Amino acid sequence: MKKIFKNMIPYWKTILVIVAVLVLQAYCDLALPTYTADIIDVGIQNKGIEYSLPEEITAEEYEDAQLFMTKEEKTLWASSYEATQHETYECSVTDKETLGELDSEFAIPLILNYQMSRMEEAQFKKLLAEQTGGDVSVYEQMSLEQIGQMMGTELKVSEKDVEQEDGSTQTVTCVDIRPMFEAMIKSGQMDEDAVLSMRDSTQKMVDAMGDSMITASKAAYAASCDEAAGLNLAQIQTSYLWKKGLQMAGLAAIMMACAIFVSYLASKVGAGVGRSLRGRLYEKVMHFSNAEMEHFSTASLITRSTNDVQQIQMVTAIFLRMLAYAPILGIGGIIKVIQTRSGMGWLIVAAVIVIFAFVMILMSVALPKFRQMQEKVDGVNLVSREILTGLPVIRAFRREDKEEERFDGVNRELTKTMLFTNRVMTLMMPGMMLIMYALTVAIVWVAAKKIDLGVMQVGSMTAFITYAMLIVMAFLMLTMMSVMLPRAGVAADRIDEVLHTDFTIREATEPKHIETSEGVLKFDHVDFIYPGSREPAIHDIDFTAYPGQTTAIIGSTGCGKSTIVNLIPRLYDVTKGSITLDGIDIRELSMKDLRQQIGFVPQKGVLFSGTIASNLRFGNAEATDAQVVQAAQIAQAEEFIEEKPEKYESPIAQGGTNVSGGQKQRLAIARAIAKHPRIFVFDDSFSALDLKTDAKLRKALSDTVQESTVIIVAQRISTILHADQILVLDEGEIVGKGTHEELMKHCTVYQEIAKSQMSAKELGLTDGEEGEYHE
Repeated sequence: MKKIFKNMIPYWKTILVIVAVLVLQAYCDLALPTYTADIIDVGIQNKGIEYSLPEEITAEEYEDAQLFMTKEEKTLWASSYEATQHETYECSVTDKETLGELDSEFAIPLILNYQMSRMEEAQFKKLLAEQTGGDVSVYEQMSLEQIGQMMGTELKVSEKDVEQEDGSTQTVTCVDIRPMFEAMIKSGQMDEDAVLSMRDSTQKMVDAMGDSMITASKAAYAASCDEAAGLNLAQIQTSYLWKKGLQMAGLAAIMMACAIFVSYLASKVGAGVGRSLRGRLYEKVMHFSNAEMEHFSTASLITRSTNDVQQIQMVTAIFLRMLAYAPILGIGGIIKVIQTRSGMGWLIVAAVIVIFAFVMILMSVALPKFRQMQEKVDGVNLVSREILTGLPVIRAFRREDKEEERFDGVNRELTKTMLFTNRVMTLMMPGMMLIMYALTVAIVWVAAKKIDLGVMQVGSMTAFITYAMLIVMAFLMLTMMSVMLPRAGVAADRIDEVLHTDFTIREATEPKHIETSEGVLKFDHVDFIYPGSREPAIHDIDFTAYPGQTTAIIGSTGCGKSTIVNLIPRLYDVTKGSITLDGIDIRELSMKDLRQQIGFVPQKGVLFSGTIASNLRFGNAEATDAQVVQAAQIAQAEEFIEEKPEKYESPIAQGGTNVSGGQKQRLAIARAIAKHPRIFVFDDSFSALDLKTDAKLRKALSDTVQESTVIIVAQRISTILHADQILVLDEGEIVGKGTHEELMKHCTVYQEIAKSQMSAKELGLTDGEEGEYHE
């Protein structure tokens, strides 16, 4: 995985911006459940009342509220309210932090006050019996009006709905007994110690109630005060809900903007990583020798440059969008869960452990298959390329069915591997969903008991479920990436293998330069062994090619002719001996200087998509139109070029598929001529030409390149008949060297080749010489 991440290092500044934006997005994401809880607990259950201090209170209630307060609390109460013109008092505190502190400060006296203002009838009669020392049954027989007359005060009566054990509601009569306590305090029947004793009892009751019931009681008191003061509770509730809703909408908008911005930056980094990798791969492969190309194969290099790079590019973008967000969201969710103090964190810990175990099992099964998958993609690419390239041959030999079977075989292998990994990984999503829903059920089951005990509110449970889902989703994102990262890791390894491949042919550390090139090329006892082979392909090759002369190489198939010419531009390096150009070992020259001196025409003519003119200028971009035309004339290509409607601007398809083999060879020869090199190397480049065209081309070439060194590899004697020097190869060794006439006299191998291609008359042999030959 390290190889994936190191590609992101050049973009570290952008990644820091992404992380910062993701933190902002996570902050908004984690804030939303709190707003949801507030809407349920405060906006719906508490009618939009946030604090126990009423916004506005009647003068009578303002005085009654101080009944169970200490002196310090009364002073603080008085400083928190200001009188209005409507015989009410309005809360003057607006700071939320101060309101929260006052909320805690006045919790006990206000809850006690609220309970005394709405005491149920049965509880009131029981309390009255305890205070007077009388029999409670006597008071149960009396009505509230009678009790009020007996006490000499008018009791305020109200009604409230009480929930029963079976879930139904029952309306009960309540009594405001605060006037009774006021009268008792004024008459001296109740002192300060008695009031403090009542506060202590209320404190114990509050501690047993739980936060949910306490909050509900304080909100109910504030609501009753606001309503009595003439405030519209429905409007307060609606206003609160709108405020919270708009805040949530704002957070959602910020989240959306963050997500869009992060997606843009992540895609930009991913595209940059892909571009960089493709560029580095291309640059590396361009310096590969034939040995490295044969090691990797063209099909594998194409897959690594396309499919593998695409895997890393995609994973990079998704990593920065999702995987970087997951730990931020998960850690933030855990902090939020701890802040709820719900005591249910163990449920999330258990869920996370189950998720990790589940993912590890899946990955241990699927991971070995990812490398196989990439290797099988190489196989499909290789077979597809071979079939498409050799389609005419396949059709000519009626091998369509066999080739379809071959392709079907590698395709089925790839399909089988992909199906296995996909089937394994498809278990991940339903498994995760099962864990998530099981966690939700467990949270509801545990939270329901807490809500019943009054230690948790419904909104808090909802928020906890949301936080739990966010945490699980964070781990789900990690597991989703765990599906993609192994495959991308394999792709990164394959790309890294190419990028860290050592060149078998290296540039000279301190290259020498040829000031004025003459073109003298010398092979000094050269041996060469192909990589992976034990036997030398050529052995003890020793000759010198001079400017103004043509050196021809001939021999049977596989004798090493192409190997010799491939050593000249350093497509391979010699194993033993040396090759010098103008007295300088070609390994001491820079690649650019060496290859600038050579006009190479390969055995298989290769053209590039473009036009005829662009192909002819391939080796010399500065060639003028006249030089291009001259090169085409020498190569005997002008005739068919002039027949085309667009002439030199005629299009050439990829690989030169829209021209014949002979035309392709002539264009390849013209391309080398247009370069005006000091050394021409023709690797069996005349084989597709008819004898007439071959003769005309060689004559025109000899008239034009009189100062250049010409090396020709040929199969036909007629092509090299007039060469200044002919090398005859047999099993990788020179068995004959000289002109045609000399070789016909002294080289048996050359004689065999000549005799097999030309008649005795064409070779200038007399009857006696022919008979001697046959003997």
